[in-house]
Amino acid sequence: MPILESLSPILYRFGNEANRVPFQNLTSYVDLIDDIKDEVSLYETYYVRDGDRPDQLSLKFYNTTDFYWTFFLMNDHVRVQGWPLSNYQLEKKVKEDFPNTVFTTRNNLTGIFKVGETVTGNTSGASGSIIRRHLDLGQIVVKGDISFSSGETMTSSGGQSVTSTGFVREFNAVHHYEDANKKYIDIDPYSSIPSSVTPITNFERYIADNIKLKQIKVIKPSKINQIADNFRKLLSS
Repeated sequence: MPILESLSPILYRFGNEANRVPFQNLTSYVDLIDDIKDEVSLYETYYVRDGDRPDQLSLKFYNTTDFYWTFFLMNDHVRVQGWPLSNYQLEKKVKEDFPNTVFTTRNNLTGIFKVGETVTGNTSGASGSIIRRHLDLGQIVVKGDISFSSGETMTSSGGQSVTSTGFVREFNAVHHYEDANKKYIDIDPYSSIPSSVTPITNFERYIADNIKLKQIKVIKPSKINQIADNFRKLLSS
């Protein structure tokens, strides 16, 4: 019987998934896990390629799918956030997570264009319901895929109007700005964005997070049986 199946399951939430799923409880064996992670001679670094699955990597390294669980054991970031997504899966997920439309303005939005109001483009005639506001970015999020016209005047059902500086699908909207050192930086949403800062979109943030997940520690094939035996002994005790 594969080692992982002999561990009692607990409910884990992988990454941003809404539901918890049963997964074997590795926390009871943190001492052994930490010893393995600290011993550099026991593992090598691997960069997960597009479409790699844990069972496939286990077969690739160890000629059996039985050791897929070691990738989660060795890599806290993967166990917490989930296995890296393929390019197709990543694009699908970001579009599902950010399916709406965002328009930006440099007008002061304090007290106007409130959540629940309807906003209409005076030129395009397109309209939709406001579901979120990111005032620190000068953004209004409108439900659905709406085709506004860039630069048009936007009027809310509350009777106020602002000038749009552009609109994009939500997954391509700016999530934050970074300086030259890649640190988050605040901007003045009512002024022009300085050329010294870099906008990072929701899509780009997902890509960056997924790239971080791809570098993992893999137990060397020459050591896997030794470590598996130690695990068996620990389980039997």
